[in-house]
Amino acid sequence: MNCFAKFIAARITSISHALRGLGVAIRTEGNAKVHLAATILVVILGFALDISAGEWLAIIGAIALVWIAELMNTALEGLCDIVSPEYSEKVKHAKDTAAAAVLVAATAATIIGAVVFLPYF
Repeated sequence: MNCFAKFIAARITSISHALRGLGVAIRTEGNAKVHLAATILVVILGFALDISAGEWLAIIGAIALVWIAELMNTALEGLCDIVSPEYSEKVKHAKDTAAAAVLVAATAATIIGAVVFLPYF
C-alpha cells in the first residue's frame, strides 16, 4: 500500500470512529436525541421555507455549535465518571460548566433560529 492509500485508509478509520461516537451520544444521551430532533425539524423547515444561502449558513453554524457543545459535554462527563467515580465537588463543577456550555449554545441557536424563521411567518 502506498503512502497516499495509507493516508486515505487512516482518514476513513478516523471518520468511522467519529461517526461511532456520534451514534453512541445519540443512543445514550437524552439531550442528544432532543438536538437530533431539533436539527431534523430545522432542516425540514429551512427547505420548506426556501431560506437564503446566508440564512442556511447561520442555521448550519447554530446546529454545529450545539452539536459540538453537546458532544464535548458528553465526552467530558464520560471521562469524569471514569476518572472520579465517587462524588467530587470539583468534578460536579466541571460537569455543570460543560452543561452550561450546551445551554449557551442552545440558547444562541434558538435566537438565531428565531431571527431566521420568524420573518417567514
